[in-house]
Amino acid sequence: MSKRTIVAMPGDGIGKAVLEECIRVLDAAGFKANYVQGDIGWEFWCKEGNPLPDRTLKLLEEHKIGLFGAITSKPKDKAAAELVPELQGKGIQYYSPIVGMRQFFDLDICMRPCRTFKGNPLNFVRRGKDNKIEEPEVDVMIFRQNTEGLYGGVEWTNPSDKVYDALMSHPKFVDNFSWCPRPELAVSTRIFTKKYVTRIVRAAFEYAKKRGFEKITVCEKPNVIRETSGMMLKVAQEMSKAEYPNIWVEDVNIDAMMMWLTKNPENYNVIVAGNMFGDIVSDAFAGLIGGLGFATSAQFNPENGIAVFEPTHGSAPKYANYDVSIVNPIAMILSAVMMLEHIGENEIAERIRKATAEVVAEGKVRAYDMMKLKGSPEVINNGAASTKQMADAIIAKL
Repeated sequence: MSKRTIVAMPGDGIGKAVLEECIRVLDAAGFKANYVQGDIGWEFWCKEGNPLPDRTLKLLEEHKIGLFGAITSKPKDKAAAELVPELQGKGIQYYSPIVGMRQFFDLDICMRPCRTFKGNPLNFVRRGKDNKIEEPEVDVMIFRQNTEGLYGGVEWTNPSDKVYDALMSHPKFVDNFSWCPRPELAVSTRIFTKKYVTRIVRAAFEYAKKRGFEKITVCEKPNVIRETSGMMLKVAQEMSKAEYPNIWVEDVNIDAMMMWLTKNPENYNVIVAGNMFGDIVSDAFAGLIGGLGFATSAQFNPENGIAVFEPTHGSAPKYANYDVSIVNPIAMILSAVMMLEHIGENEIAERIRKATAEVVAEGKVRAYDMMKLKGSPEVINNGAASTKQMADAIIAKL
């Protein structure tokens, strides 16, 4: 059997360190692949004015599967200031390369699992009956619509006549915002389309059906954001009635969800939401299972077969310059596990997940976040494992 080719995109900051260790774990587990470098991130923005070069898009188009580390993003003015001199003043604007990649390939289905590992000192605990300490098991998959909503990038500052006239056609805008001088007006849109809402809702139903769950939870705000949130809730309710009669739809507002997940997180297994609310609720649930060091994601398009797998943490550039990398690579490794499952390498995926679970449960090797230490080079002297040592421990369990 020929080796599969994986597009490895380390990106910025700690992305380089965690992806390197992740590939070592994949090799040790017996996954045979060729890895080709995909250029992405801040370095290419500064040098080329494009953080997502066309050559990287072509690699993904050809090989279909990508492993991504992390990227750095900065506000508009700072981004422009860091361009090489010959590119400054040419009207080039920075745009998140990972968002651009999602939209270019229509990677609209994003899955973010949040599952507890036994023995993780960062797991959520609460006081129960008779003041007894309880540690509920969290096992939730968040389906986040990945290409639309507030992250769609349709925005204006000082909108043009055409845009402003369109805004003025809405009575709510006239009543509440027409007083504002146009140069002082900034507008972001929240666009949902029925096609992509239907796709993410169906993916949630299919997952619930596969796992034997009896409900999906729509986490939006249809009582206020009536058109967009309302569309997602209506699609889910109609789909339940017509296609999934054994799976019912729960409607929970995003603000209420922030309360309920810290009271009874075990009550939720499948959550579906738009782009921003999905981002928020997945980070909130990640906090219950150990934080961003354990938070993973997959994003894919079922039509073109392209899929990218990444941890949800950022590039943490201050940690990237340490002589010894201290960051927890587990999120990156578990993202690779999602990749293995996606391409049918289930046996290897389960071996890596099991090895990771054993390291966490044993508790002999812990990254600084698992020891609740403030990130600094000194954590190694205080007993925290380096990025490499965490990967070594998982490899040893393999």
